[in-house]
Parts: sequence; C-alpha cells; structure tokens
Amino acid sequence: MMEEFDYSDTREDVFSRSVKAVKRTYFFDVKSTRDKELYITITESKKRFDNALAKFVYDKHKIFLYQEDFEKFMHGLQDAFSFIETGKEPPERIYKEVKRLLTDIDSANTSTETTV
Repeated sequence: MMEEFDYSDTREDVFSRSVKAVKRTYFFDVKSTRDKELYITITESKKRFDNALAKFVYDKHKIFLYQEDFEKFMHGLQDAFSFIETGKEPPERIYKEVKRLLTDIDSANTSTETTV
C-alpha cells in the first residue's frame, strides 16, 4: 500500500494579507518550507458565474516567489509602475550574475580570438 504524502508538512503559513479590489481579491501569503526558508504566494481570486454549474465559482491564479528572486521581482514591479506613471521606459537593469556571465563570455571570446 502506497503511503500518501502529507503536503501540510512541507510549508507553514507565517503571515497573510488580503487586498479586496473591485472585481477580485489578492492574497499575499508568506510561507515557510520545512527548512524554514520563507517564500511568498500571491493569489488572485475572481468570482464569476459558471453557467454549466449554475452557481458562482472562484477562478484563482497563483504565483510563487522565492527569496532569491525578491529583489528582481520588486525592481520589475517598480519599473512597471514607473512606466505607467511617467509613460517612459525605465533603463534595463543588469544584475550581478548577468554581469558575471557577460564577463565570462567576453573573456572566453577574447581568449579564443587571441589563440591563433
């Protein structure tokens, strides 16, 4: 007999905040893994009438955001808000790992060009 995996053991709710908008509700939940690493789930919940079921149902869309991505996510969100407010596209951000990759590629190209 196969033992069922208990998903409730994999995460713990740490903090939750809901934001009610006109036609939808957003949920911001901070959760913790078994290793006590924190991450965020952002859920959009929208109520609609399902004709086939003849009742209201909720459509949900969820994003999982992990700590290593927080800074980039915030920058992307800030850039999007800035564009909406000003109509001007903010400059592209280049992050450390991208700079390192570009440097590595440039070094590789330079070393291959010099070896004739």
